[in-house]
Amino acid sequence: MPVSMTGFGRFETNEHAWTHVWEIKSVNGRFLDVKWRMPGSLRSLENGWERVVRTYASRGRVDISLNLEVLDAEVLGVSFNETMAAAMFRQMEKLAASRGETFTPDYNRVLAMPSLWRDNGNEPDPGLAESLNRGLEAALRDWVNARAREGDALVADLTARFATLRELAGKVRERVPEILEAKKASLRQRITDMLESANAEFSEDRMLQEVAYLTDKLDVSEELTRLDAHLDRLAEVLAEKDDVGKKLDFLVQETFREINTCGNKAQDTEVSRLVVDFKAELERCREQVQNIE
Repeated sequence: MPVSMTGFGRFETNEHAWTHVWEIKSVNGRFLDVKWRMPGSLRSLENGWERVVRTYASRGRVDISLNLEVLDAEVLGVSFNETMAAAMFRQMEKLAASRGETFTPDYNRVLAMPSLWRDNGNEPDPGLAESLNRGLEAALRDWVNARAREGDALVADLTARFATLRELAGKVRERVPEILEAKKASLRQRITDMLESANAEFSEDRMLQEVAYLTDKLDVSEELTRLDAHLDRLAEVLAEKDDVGKKLDFLVQETFREINTCGNKAQDTEVSRLVVDFKAELERCREQVQNIE
């Protein structure tokens, strides 16, 4: 069944060394556009996570955020270069002794010296990375479930609206023969009145030609046939799984084209009213289709 491009997913992990929360929000979009919000130290994992996300979705704007709190300092991969610090202290002690002074280290200055600190965080802790992977997968599943529920609601709504479109198309089809008969009668009467006022000879052949031309001009049977075909196809696509949104969007455009031609050719106030109602309902369908992946 189709799924919505709109959804929300969340998963929280609490372990002794860290806690993290994944949140995923999405809205409709023509292509898949993933935006990440995460600590900079985890950027090396982004490409792999992007590939995972693309197995769950093909369209939409997706915002993924990670809130990470590390509880164990060892996980951060930060270490102090004691060997270099000790060497520096010894040198300073020698310098102070040569001047008859006593050297007392200023540890606050030592903390501010980047050369004495080593950051091993280019690659995240393996255990943390694995925990983050599991959390992302769980959040994605929660997100997909939310999109599926929204998709079921969209399908139910569109099914009802497609039924309304069929009803309106059926009323147009019923009205067309009445229009043709009324227009034919009106045309015959006008031609007859004109011939009588001009004292001209009546020609049945000429009358038949004019009636045939009028019938062809007002005939919308082909448009109604294509309209029925489009409505059938809309219902079929709604039950499919792949590229449903794109197919529905294209079919809605084609359906609009056919009903618009019917309204232009029929030249009837009743049909015009039905066409306006049809277009209004079709526009509501189009708005819903924009949310389907």
